[in-house]
Amino acid sequence: MLTRKQHQLLTYIDNHLNTDGVPPSYDEMKDALGLKSKSGIHRLITGLEERGFIRRLPHKARALEVLKKPQNMIDDPPAKGGFEPRIVDASFGVTDPAPASVSAPAAAAEEMVGLPFYGKIAAGTPIEALRDSSRTFEVPPGMLGRGDHYALEVEGDSMIEAGILDGDTVLIQRTDTADNGEIVVALVEGHEATLKRLRRKGASIALEPANARHETRIFGPDQVRVQGRLVGLVRQY
Repeated sequence: MLTRKQHQLLTYIDNHLNTDGVPPSYDEMKDALGLKSKSGIHRLITGLEERGFIRRLPHKARALEVLKKPQNMIDDPPAKGGFEPRIVDASFGVTDPAPASVSAPAAAAEEMVGLPFYGKIAAGTPIEALRDSSRTFEVPPGMLGRGDHYALEVEGDSMIEAGILDGDTVLIQRTDTADNGEIVVALVEGHEATLKRLRRKGASIALEPANARHETRIFGPDQVRVQGRLVGLVRQY
């Protein structure tokens, strides 16, 4: 699996090859990804090569060949209403309040960002009650967009058909609004927090699981409050 920066670089290289017939230079790649030095590009290229997505051609200057594309490449988006999780195979994760050295080979080209880690998302516990500023979860900044974010550990199998497994850590952008079909953290009737796909139909709100063994729950508009939307996922091995 690839980090967002690796996805961006692979997409840029592929598009450049398709339009210009030659790979971009390291300076062009650096500028396209907004990195400060070419050393970050070298690490990203090495990561893509090790994972079999590109090949460096010998005896040729800046010669790269794209061997395969990931399914959730930027120029090949998932179907409308779907979620294609950006999964990072990582050795980084929850840190204690005391400073610690963090090993993050999957994100070597990026400095890490510490998000508030609120523990497990489970029915009966609102997000407000989970807030604990003493714990953080470190992720590559390329996985995050604008705004505030937090991390939660998934408990249960209600979203497995969306690629979200028990024990995964989901990255949530804090918001009180979401588009129809997005996966959100929803607070039900003021006391139950759950991770589900949001569907609106008329005045009703449906919280839809991604597991055929679980039932969709229907609520009135005043019974559900969005507390964030899913933007990324980290799976540790």
